[in-house]
Amino acid sequence: MRRLIGKFVQILPLEFRVLYRQFLLRAIDLEALSIHANVTRFLGQFAGLLIMYSCIQAVAAFMATLGTPPPPAAMADLARHTEQSAIEIMMLVVGLIAVVSWDAIFPDRRDVMVLSPLPIAPRTLLFAKIAASAAIIGIAILALNCASSFAWSLILEGFPGALRFLPAWWCTMLAASAFLYGSVLTVQGLSALLLPRRVFLRVSAILQLAGFGLFLGVYFLEPSVLIPGLFTSAENHWLLACSPTYWFFAFFNQLNGTLPTQLNWLAARAWIGLSIAVSGAAASLLLCYMRTMKKIVEEPDLIPGAGGSHWSPRFGGPLQTAIVLFSFRSLARSRQHRVIFAFYLSIVFAIALSLLKVILSTTGPIPLSSALIIPTVLMMCFAVIGLRNVFPLPISLTANWILRITQLRPTQNYLAATRSSMLLLAVGPAWLLSASLSLRYTPWQHVAEHLLVLALLGLIFAELSLIGFYKVPFTCSYLPGKSNIQFAFWGFVIVLLILAISFAPFEYAALSNAFSYSLLIFELAAAEAALIAINRHRAKSAVLYFEEPPEEPITSLNLILAPRPPTD
Repeated sequence: MRRLIGKFVQILPLEFRVLYRQFLLRAIDLEALSIHANVTRFLGQFAGLLIMYSCIQAVAAFMATLGTPPPPAAMADLARHTEQSAIEIMMLVVGLIAVVSWDAIFPDRRDVMVLSPLPIAPRTLLFAKIAASAAIIGIAILALNCASSFAWSLILEGFPGALRFLPAWWCTMLAASAFLYGSVLTVQGLSALLLPRRVFLRVSAILQLAGFGLFLGVYFLEPSVLIPGLFTSAENHWLLACSPTYWFFAFFNQLNGTLPTQLNWLAARAWIGLSIAVSGAAASLLLCYMRTMKKIVEEPDLIPGAGGSHWSPRFGGPLQTAIVLFSFRSLARSRQHRVIFAFYLSIVFAIALSLLKVILSTTGPIPLSSALIIPTVLMMCFAVIGLRNVFPLPISLTANWILRITQLRPTQNYLAATRSSMLLLAVGPAWLLSASLSLRYTPWQHVAEHLLVLALLGLIFAELSLIGFYKVPFTCSYLPGKSNIQFAFWGFVIVLLILAISFAPFEYAALSNAFSYSLLIFELAAAEAALIAINRHRAKSAVLYFEEPPEEPITSLNLILAPRPPTD
């Protein structure tokens, strides 16, 4: 098999193979990477995250059927829930990938300036970009379903039925992914065709963030229809007609031979939507490569600033103000930084949307409990960690020499400015979001006390994230593949969940006792003061660095001479 694949690859033109490899590795912006970066290993770690999730789903599938076999009605409910959940998660992952790689399939200024003088046809460039994007989507589909699809097919259908269930599962995942990715490409292509390039670049950032919010909002706020009678009910007709998730749920059951005849119209919507999305994506891509490549060269990417006063807020001294504004503008103007930070913000908003769904489903005031404490603590921590992981990515490595030669202040001043950026861009927004979600909870006194605890926890998380961070934000090269992301991510999530679940009952008990609450506030404030003192003391002897070096392995050759015996 490997030999056949190798022969097929050799048949492809050399230009296509070279461009495909470069576009595949450009899932991360190469200008932001260290010279020692290992992008292939980084992509493997991304696949490892999804494979781990698939394995967890497979184990959960076998655990759900241990012991006494459930009755047929319960198995039918389990099958419906599993199928809907798998389609929802697959569409969420593909939607987030489509937003993260927002303009990866369209040519940019670097592609046009570098490749136009070469004897490369535009169709080769187009096919190479399509193949690279399809490879990333294919990795996600394969990794997310490699174990769970086989496990659920055997549990829900058994051996004979799995022969039909399994192909229907994979065809549905491919069709749902193609529909969602094609819809995103159609929207992006039409906006690129209809708008001037400068306006498109500005609108594109808004559409990108709107895509994050749309996919997460639909996933967490969409009501679930599990009872068979609800599918055929006239009251739910509008929900089924507007939800692509239920389109492809009917699509799957049609392929599996289990779709009721009264729901054939729902499967027909999936076929129609898939055809429109694929056709729209193909047409927009062809038109963009034929009509917009000249616009990329002729029109500037930046709009000249308007005349008049240009006032900027101040955040302390000149150095502190400069770094805070530089951090804010880097996140606002750089697609790469905005997308990576949006990944962590998606987790924050996912938790917030789950909490909002509970609030909207409850009438009247809600008593304060661990159900509010745990989500708000998790939101604060993910916001801080997300910004901390974005800070090392440079906005432009070629401009770092300016920052190197202008370091006129001690390192602790730069650390203080970085701390202000962390508080304004991560801790503050997360706290305000938590406060807005707490308005329906009672009593007000305990809610205010919890928000004070949350603010102190945010300060502590910010100080912990700055330990050993002796860089100016967005000015140090990035070294992907240096750490095992899949193990670090899942380990961090598990440890954080354990800590949040353990801390919530302790805080809830302290809210009802004045002495215990005062002691808790004193301990958190003391921990914050100690962390600030430690960071300031270590920063006095630290030196700012701008390049992420790899760890040098130390190998012992065992060349130690044996001691000589004493001589007379």
